[in-house]
Amino acid sequence: MRTVDLSEITAAVRELSIEANRCLPTSLWQRIAAAANEETSAVCRGIFKDMQENLKAATELQLPICQDTGTAVVFAEVGQDVHLVGTKDLLQAVTEGVRQGYTDGFLRKSMVSDPLRRQNTGDNTPVILHTELVTGDRVRLTVAPKGAGSENMSALKMMTPAASREDVMDFVVETVRTAGGNPCPPLVVGVGIGGNFEFAPYLAKKALCRDIAVRNPDDDYAQMEAELLNRINQLGIGAQGFGGSVTALAVNIEYYGVHIASLPVAVNIGCHVTRHKTIIL
Repeated sequence: MRTVDLSEITAAVRELSIEANRCLPTSLWQRIAAAANEETSAVCRGIFKDMQENLKAATELQLPICQDTGTAVVFAEVGQDVHLVGTKDLLQAVTEGVRQGYTDGFLRKSMVSDPLRRQNTGDNTPVILHTELVTGDRVRLTVAPKGAGSENMSALKMMTPAASREDVMDFVVETVRTAGGNPCPPLVVGVGIGGNFEFAPYLAKKALCRDIAVRNPDDDYAQMEAELLNRINQLGIGAQGFGGSVTALAVNIEYYGVHIASLPVAVNIGCHVTRHKTIIL
């Protein structure tokens, strides 16, 4: 049994909240640079150049990449041999980390306490916390700030098992086509297939936190990722919706077992600043 003080989790979430908003994952930054050379539209090549300059400035000046510093989505994988100690519970510790990070990092605070009365909480809480009990004696924390523009273009469809592989792909492509330039393309597209009504969107969100250089370990789903990326990039939406050959930078699929009578499919769209940062305690 290994002891982890919840104050360590608060401190880690604070730092991750700031760092994730200031610097993209290396593979995504590299993919944007590569896409700039692949783009056929002169207008979109210029947009890609502006994106790269923005990424560089954010890193050098220690400023947010985007003004929408998002909902703080946190994934906590807690080893079953970890004993958490402290005066708070895990949710309270994570919440305090986000509160400190968004305040100390001068990040925009966008969360309201009630979905209808809309009063801003002033510290970007509440957080969205996903907790998973895993083997081992470590705690793996991922903070994934999620902007509203791309989140609002996401979708869930409850298909029947009569739906084919092609039907699933059509739904993903149609979701991106309908979104158009609203989610600030080029995109990272997270797809969750299976589970149930609430679990498929979780899979899609989790897919956005996978390194875009890593394909699904299942060859069939890896092939599906490649086919979807190709089809999406044939839509002609392009960077920021100005047309062009690069609408998406990557498609990541996660899947899970499902009831014999159901086939839920969720698409969680990530903008070109699909941010996430991880630490292991």
